[in-house]
Amino acid sequence: MTIEFGVFDHLDNDHLPMNEYYEERLKVIELYDRFGFHAWHVAEHHATPLGMAPSPNVFLSAIAQRTKQLRFGPMVYALPLYHPMRLAEEICMLDQLSNGRLEIGFGRGSSPTEISYFGVEATNTEAIFRDYLPRILGAIETGTMHCPEQPEPYRDVVLKVSSIQRPTPRVWYGVHTTESADRAARRGWHTVNLDMDYEARECNETFRRVWAEAQGEKPLPLMGLGRFIVVAETDEKALAIARRAYPHWHGNFTHLFRILGRMQRHPRPDTWDILHEQGKGVAGSPATVAAFLKKQLTTAQCNYCVGQFAFGDQSLAELQESVTLFAKRVMPELRGLDVLAS
Repeated sequence: MTIEFGVFDHLDNDHLPMNEYYEERLKVIELYDRFGFHAWHVAEHHATPLGMAPSPNVFLSAIAQRTKQLRFGPMVYALPLYHPMRLAEEICMLDQLSNGRLEIGFGRGSSPTEISYFGVEATNTEAIFRDYLPRILGAIETGTMHCPEQPEPYRDVVLKVSSIQRPTPRVWYGVHTTESADRAARRGWHTVNLDMDYEARECNETFRRVWAEAQGEKPLPLMGLGRFIVVAETDEKALAIARRAYPHWHGNFTHLFRILGRMQRHPRPDTWDILHEQGKGVAGSPATVAAFLKKQLTTAQCNYCVGQFAFGDQSLAELQESVTLFAKRVMPELRGLDVLAS
């Protein structure tokens, strides 16, 4: 089972003018393209420095023009904030603009606080997700958006733009439980897990079992494990960067909850050292990073290594060095890893 490599990005920013920030990040994304990463996945957030792509599709359209091979997409669209017809049309546009390189992921929205800014009740998000998702995927697949609540002639609308990828672009799903792993496998979706390696393994064991039942002989899709990653020539240099940059990211991550005095649903530790102790981040030389990820991917039985390289106040030069070292000296060490051998 060959290991593929991807990138997750919050697009958090608290230190640069926005036009400079977007240009720097696009330059880093061009590196991912040049070095053969499989895909770049972006989060959707609103009214917070955690996410500078409140409209993911706008930024993704820029990526479509700045890259040639890299696949890209949302991880995930917050479905309660979209009209299903508009989102289906924009997905088709992006797939055309990128010549079939779009990857799509959907969710309820990770932050009820952000959802509430749009006048959507957090208690309604699950019902909205379950209603909208089949409509959107069905419209992309068939070319017709079905809206049963609308009167004729607005009930079945023929879309004038279609996706290149058929029946739809690849669908991604964030997995945190065996129940969500079961659901993803039955639907034939790719997955990403951000939990401890042994928790991810439990999910993946369920996923593979259900996949065999539901999908038969189809090859396994990508099963991702997301980790913060900083690479430098020495452990000391990488750790210094990570320990400086991570608190900036954490401040952005907790921003809305702090100013509103609310609890977070998925808290993260406030120091890099604790994050590393949890096995959710690594900073070091190429050899140190490769050894850490070999153990993590093998234990979790994941065939997709998803690095969060860009976070906090890292400079463009630091990011370019980290990504280049990872691509040239870590990826070759991991690519042939047999994650199902353990």
